[in-house]
Amino acid sequence: MTQNVDVEWLSQQIEDASVKGIAHTASNLIHDGLIAVGMQMPAVRELAERLGVSPATVSAAWAQLKKQKVLAGKGRSGVWVCGNSVLPRPIRFEKIGNYGENVKASLAMASPDPALLPDLKQAMLAGIASPGLNSYQREAVSPNLVDAIKPRWPYPAQAWLATDGGFDAMNLIVQTLLSPGDRVVIEDPTATRLLDMLDNIGAEILPLPCDEQGPLPAVLATHLQKSPVMFIYQPRTHSATGHSVSQRRSAELARVLANSQTLIVEDDGIGDLSRWPVWSLGYHFPDRVVHVHSFSKAYGPDLRLAVLSGTAEMVKRLQSWRNFGVSWTSRILQDAVAWMLKDDTTQQCIQHAKTEYAHRRQRLLSALAKRGMVLEERDGLSVLIPVESEQYAMITLAARGIAVLPGERCSINSIQFIRVSAALLPFEQLDSIADAIVIASGRELNVSPDL
Repeated sequence: MTQNVDVEWLSQQIEDASVKGIAHTASNLIHDGLIAVGMQMPAVRELAERLGVSPATVSAAWAQLKKQKVLAGKGRSGVWVCGNSVLPRPIRFEKIGNYGENVKASLAMASPDPALLPDLKQAMLAGIASPGLNSYQREAVSPNLVDAIKPRWPYPAQAWLATDGGFDAMNLIVQTLLSPGDRVVIEDPTATRLLDMLDNIGAEILPLPCDEQGPLPAVLATHLQKSPVMFIYQPRTHSATGHSVSQRRSAELARVLANSQTLIVEDDGIGDLSRWPVWSLGYHFPDRVVHVHSFSKAYGPDLRLAVLSGTAEMVKRLQSWRNFGVSWTSRILQDAVAWMLKDDTTQQCIQHAKTEYAHRRQRLLSALAKRGMVLEERDGLSVLIPVESEQYAMITLAARGIAVLPGERCSINSIQFIRVSAALLPFEQLDSIADAIVIASGRELNVSPDL
């Protein structure tokens, strides 16, 4: 017989009746063995009444512990303890690529081809010559980097902050500007690690579907009625779908957002490898836009560099949070990127990479079209493939030694799909890969020799 946790006793243990406080107290009690694995937690409404908070507060705390695999269950069956250790981790991201030794084609990660990245030798020499080298001054961004990015930034920004890559910037924003239980509007699908970050902070996600031009304004308008704290979107070359927000759609989004106070976060993860311009909402709302531009995929992942912009006050808040840890990003790396942004040879290399990635995507799409699967050419390092069943697709491809990203890792309510990286596609296996993808999608394989 299942033993219930006494609601009166539990309420007396909770000194901080916030979402974070309830979750923290409950997790400690479970970890210490005072609440045993298998015990039933009190009803949400009953505990909320004892604590003098809304049921939504308790539900959000339980949701946070469910994501950490400490609690399980919902509805009439109640919530019970299923684990006794809380280990925050990016669950979706860590599931990518678990295929053992059977992988013949690793197409799950949309990573740049090292052969298409710029040579870093001269850039690193320029970085070592940084005038601020070895200073403990906690400056937000190198003056050389500001000088290089200003002419190319998508709107007249007030302040900048260098970070250790795009996801470091996004995690910094989420950790600093959000609290547990805050509502966040985010595209569906989106980047896997963004969902992990929001889960980790205990945010309430409001999924926003997209079409070829970007997020749907009508759905965003509906979400804004719930007063979300933040709206996160990718302004160009979406990491999952490959679409880019058009100028017209950006203007439509601006009209919808005009009467709200929601903070707008633009995550430009592919950066200079995109074929399209950024129509930043910073032109309309410079006082509440945080724009993140990553340089990793275009210039080199080991540079670990991104730059974000916002108001001076927002950048100050973000910088203050960084002072708990690294405080500043390497000036060597910042000035190396600054040098590359102005170097003609580097910029020619970037243009060549964009052309080559487009060619590789097109080769994959042509191979699929030859087999009856016609998909629109978009942008980026990968191709989204609609499937009838993700589970069937993943099993089918894994049996053939092909690793891809299942849509569930980066979606909430969106269509069934898989994402196939085209950046490092082994073209000697193209025919067998295309055959496998078509079969995995649930379609009948029918190769046309005329295409």
